[in-house]
Amino acid sequence: MAAMAKSGPVAVLAGDLGGRLFYAVLLAAAVLVPLLNLAVPEGSLLHLSGFSVTLIGKYMTYALLAIAVDLIWGYCGILSLGHAAFFALGGYAMGMYLMRQIGSRGVYGDPLLPDFMVFLNWKALPWYWHGFESFPFAMLMVVLAPGLLAFAFGWFAFRSRVTGVYLSIITQALTYALLLAFFRNEMGFGGNNGLTDFKDLLGADLHRPAVRIALFLASAVALGLGYAACRLIAASRFGRVVQAIRDAESRTRFIGYRVESYKLWLFAFSAVLAGIAGALYVPQVGIINPSEFSPINSIEVVIWVAVGGRNTLYGAALGAVLVNFAKSWFTAALPEVWLYALGALFVLVTIFLPQGIVGFVRQRLGGKS
Repeated sequence: MAAMAKSGPVAVLAGDLGGRLFYAVLLAAAVLVPLLNLAVPEGSLLHLSGFSVTLIGKYMTYALLAIAVDLIWGYCGILSLGHAAFFALGGYAMGMYLMRQIGSRGVYGDPLLPDFMVFLNWKALPWYWHGFESFPFAMLMVVLAPGLLAFAFGWFAFRSRVTGVYLSIITQALTYALLLAFFRNEMGFGGNNGLTDFKDLLGADLHRPAVRIALFLASAVALGLGYAACRLIAASRFGRVVQAIRDAESRTRFIGYRVESYKLWLFAFSAVLAGIAGALYVPQVGIINPSEFSPINSIEVVIWVAVGGRNTLYGAALGAVLVNFAKSWFTAALPEVWLYALGALFVLVTIFLPQGIVGFVRQRLGGKS
């Protein structure tokens, strides 16, 4: 058993200093946030409001999305500008389940059709909505919808040997095509307004403080497990081949590895992580609409990873939290300045911190992880 621990998953995570710090912060948040929200009186300066709990939970879903992008960009060199599509698909799968739970409590009182379908004079529930009244089925779709789309997309793209900026452009085209499709009312996903007015999850009122805390903790657990899975992949033989593909794809193919298969499975796994992040995001913010497919969202995720430091995983999570915290402040205090600030941040990081914040800290510490 000791020998297994020295060479197995425990050893991989134990030898990751940045990962240990990541888990320490994550554990502290998982303990302190519920205590400050539920145990501390509302009048106290230490009390954490329900809004803050939701905001931190949202940051955690963003961190999981950033880790998914870092896995393929930092370790395999695939710069995806379309991961917002996988995030949104996972969110829509969760949103469809939540809409089916409303039943006759909707504005129009229809026990089967969501309010937007009644408003648009739909006579029957579309076939692709059937099954979403079941939570296990919905969770299966959270995984399958982004995973299968990524697999199909990657099958054609990677086997056609599309790489570099061309691959980035077609991933952006993918998410833009989905944006346009989901905007259409006849698609049956709520059109421009999307899915909202959710009532409960697994029979529990989404507006209850305890449910908000449960969703926050679910996001923390998903983030921790997602990081562990990505770290183990990166440290495995599979991960070493993937990094070889990043550094010298032609040479890796020449020595006998099926490069396309490695890239395909990694891309699909990354999409699944993004879908899970989207599914956890939706019940916390209370809405999912086509704007989540916007190409600018995918570009923002790349900026999070670049700011934190790619090829580290925990740097991607750090960048997601820091940039979105700045976004929350700017959009409240100086909303018209935010996009300029985001662009300036990306330019400055590219010039002065090409390895991101984590890379800068590593250099200051003499290359330690």
